[in-house]
Amino acid sequence: MDNLRIEELDWSDGARIEEARALIVAAFDNPERYGEARVAREISPSDAPYYRSFFLALTADRVVGVAGVKAADWASNTHILYLSAVVKECRGQGIGRALVHARLDWLAFRFPRGRVLVSTRKPRRFKCLGFRVVSGSRKEGRWLMLREMG
Repeated sequence: MDNLRIEELDWSDGARIEEARALIVAAFDNPERYGEARVAREISPSDAPYYRSFFLALTADRVVGVAGVKAADWASNTHILYLSAVVKECRGQGIGRALVHARLDWLAFRFPRGRVLVSTRKPRRFKCLGFRVVSGSRKEGRWLMLREMG
């Protein structure tokens, strides 16, 4: 997609936080699992070692995608890719892939060793990035996948 840029969410930018929250709630359209209250809690800063960070995909200052990464277990350097969403009319243009790469690059810079987990309905998308399916993890059409870092 032309003019696409990926930026880390600035926790002091209330307008961008609200845009990200609204995009996730609309994209998942599942108020029981991804209701506004839960998404608002997730899209908020967290102190180390249990950090949370989000990345925005922007075109002409419009948020077209959002994706998070957070610490799952600081002792084992385990991280989770989560809450990834792209606006419906922009899907299939590489935005989701760009957000995955941005988060993996961010993790590699900060945590040279460890592991990354992701839950996905599309395991092929992550296999080409070095993830493997965790045996016996399929649940409700989703697979848990793991990637070793370092």
